[in-house]
Amino acid sequence: MTSILDTLGRPLANLRLSVTDRCNLRCAYCMPEEDYAWLPKKSILSFEEIARLVGVFTTVGVTKVRITGGEPLLRRELSNLVRLLAVHPRIDDLALTTNGILLAEQARALRSAGLKRITVSLDTLKPAVFRELAKRDGLEHVLAGIRAARDAGFDALKLDSVMIRGTNDAELCDLLEFAKAERAELRYIEYMDVGGATQWRAEQVVSRAELLTRLAERYGPIEPLREISSAPAERFRLSDGTVFGIIASTTAPFCRSCDRSRLTADGMWYRCLYATQGTNLRDALRSGATDAELADLVTQGWRSRADRGAEERLAEHSRGAFAPREELVKNPHLEMHKRGG
Repeated sequence: MTSILDTLGRPLANLRLSVTDRCNLRCAYCMPEEDYAWLPKKSILSFEEIARLVGVFTTVGVTKVRITGGEPLLRRELSNLVRLLAVHPRIDDLALTTNGILLAEQARALRSAGLKRITVSLDTLKPAVFRELAKRDGLEHVLAGIRAARDAGFDALKLDSVMIRGTNDAELCDLLEFAKAERAELRYIEYMDVGGATQWRAEQVVSRAELLTRLAERYGPIEPLREISSAPAERFRLSDGTVFGIIASTTAPFCRSCDRSRLTADGMWYRCLYATQGTNLRDALRSGATDAELADLVTQGWRSRADRGAEERLAEHSRGAFAPREELVKNPHLEMHKRGG
């Protein structure tokens, strides 16, 4: 199946699939507030509705699906959805991103259901810093989840670390050493100003350039891996063979190669993490649209796509949080935990 192309020639190949807007943490870079306006239960797509929409997306080119949230493991019996998606012949990469709190108790069921890859958010190895970042305790559960994922057979395990200056950037090397010990690939992520990051400030960003400089001071020469890929992370190798990645969406955006879009738990489809408008696929689905009609909605939406949200943000001279708190109250779909970062 040949993928459709947008106005910049980017294919639609990768779907981020949010299954809930709820989360059991309140991380500073995503959900810094304590209370939020949650999606009404009746608006949330059923697993069967999700599977049908994913099937539609595969007819226009999607081959990679990543289950996200909020925290996706809060969605009850998530392995049932994984099972529905895993048998789809056009999906060659089915992955999940989680904060890891509930992973230990679900890792084997997810693996048995057909999930291929897991990414766990791990921003710190210090319980006190975890509490500062997430406003909750639970680091020990995350670490247990990482071990359980490895034991369940998830060999291509990735760990994501959002680096915030003055909070966890002193752990750059500790996190990499932990990943090496766990046979996981660490990906450093620049702190982004998108969605619910209402407390974002430019001076808190630890840039790709700085990350490489500081790591080279410890490990020596770092080799960039020359890869042809639309993946968000640039990958690098240390002299001992250790591979790690950097997702530099803030200072070095990859908009020109971005092939991903996002479907929220209530069926809103967004073509960019910074997009302020989306397409309501739920209403079309529930009003009786055929698969062909749904595919036409997706095709029209993607072919008209010109989004370069991160590039446009980089070009701004005076840059603060993307959306102030009062704007998020008016339009909760702007929040990253609604649309699956």
